Amino acid sequence: MKKLNAPAVIPEIRPGQSIELLKELHILTRDGKLNQDSRRKLKQVYHLVQFIEPLLADAETLVDHGAGKSYLGFILYDLCIKDRASGEIIGIESRPELVAKSCELAVRLGFPRMRFVACTVEESLASSELPAHVDVVTALHACNTATDDAIRFALSRQARHIVLVPCCQAEVAAAMRAGKNESLGKTPLSELWRHPLHTRELGSHLTNVLRCLLLEAHGYDVTVTELVGWEHSLKNELIIASRRGAPRKNARQRAEAILREFNIEELAGRFTY
Repeated sequence: MKKLNAPAVIPEIRPGQSIELLKELHILTRDGKLNQDSRRKLKQVYHLVQFIEPLLADAETLVDHGAGKSYLGFILYDLCIKDRASGEIIGIESRPELVAKSCELAVRLGFPRMRFVACTVEESLASSELPAHVDVVTALHACNTATDDAIRFALSRQARHIVLVPCCQAEVAAAMRAGKNESLGKTPLSELWRHPLHTRELGSHLTNVLRCLLLEAHGYDVTVTELVGWEHSLKNELIIASRRGAPRKNARQRAEAILREFNIEELAGRFTY
């Protein structure tokens, strides 16, 4: 069955797109051709880019947390920033060898307004190498609490837009597991996480619900959707937040009530600041 929100048409290669970059990303073969697998990869990349590209229309700075090999940053720079007079993309990655490789590739491709910082997402909160204000923050598959650190970074730098694909969320599930015996005597809702598999799945879901409430409490409009086109990924939830100014009045109270109901109030500092 065709997904209703899938793009109607996805061009294979856009005009002016860097062929050398697509080869580096293994989307094109060394002789510049697309095979069936690379065509699928390109469609996946374009599908994600279509969510972020409108956010960059009047943005000057994008910070990509947990950048890895910075594939997303390079594609966004090539398609959205390269031909503009201004705009910068900054990749945050904890592995120095990947940062060095990305720096080398940016020089080789002639992408002067891309730079990379070797630090964890948590360390970036206090980094003087990053601007005081940023426009867009992305964190795709930043594991466990690294996504929360990216949210905290975005809020501290007054980001206008935040794009998240959460991954490997274990903290909430661990807290639910630790208080399970007490919860079983407290509320029949504890049956929802009595079994270990349900604890893990519900914990992951609750984590994202609490993240959305946190963002709404800080004045962001939040959209949650499926990252269609990455069917090979089990972590397929896409959260897009845009700052609108007025916070949702009851968002923090709702989050606090959820933390009480699920007996995980010790996590209030992460989700209700």
